[in-house]
Amino acid sequence: MRLHHVGIAVRDLEAARARYALLGYRLAKKGEVPEQGVRVYWLEPEGNGPALELLAPTAPETPVGRFLEKRGEGIHHLAFATPEIKAALARLKAEGLPLVDETPRAGFGGHRVAFLHPRAFLGVLVELVEE
Repeated sequence: MRLHHVGIAVRDLEAARARYALLGYRLAKKGEVPEQGVRVYWLEPEGNGPALELLAPTAPETPVGRFLEKRGEGIHHLAFATPEIKAALARLKAEGLPLVDETPRAGFGGHRVAFLHPRAFLGVLVELVEE
């Protein structure tokens, strides 16, 4: 698997977009994932490298809202690309890794995604993204 993107929890999408523009990232698309209660700005680098997914909650009781309340702004997750998400989940579960999602769900941009529990990767929330 390769690093697909870095998810960053923010309070103000536009302010965060402007800050990352200083590093050569441009806004490629924006939208919302209502099922997860999150608004998204998808930033792509001018050169090579992973995308940045800026995440702002639509309400305080959403997962990203609770994250911001508990930890403040910052890295929310690392996302890794996989060609077959169901097979990847089955393999990781067989290895004994704790999963947040047993089956894939709809993610931003029409991708199928699934999250692995932070206990699986030393406190880091990992997302699998099917390309």
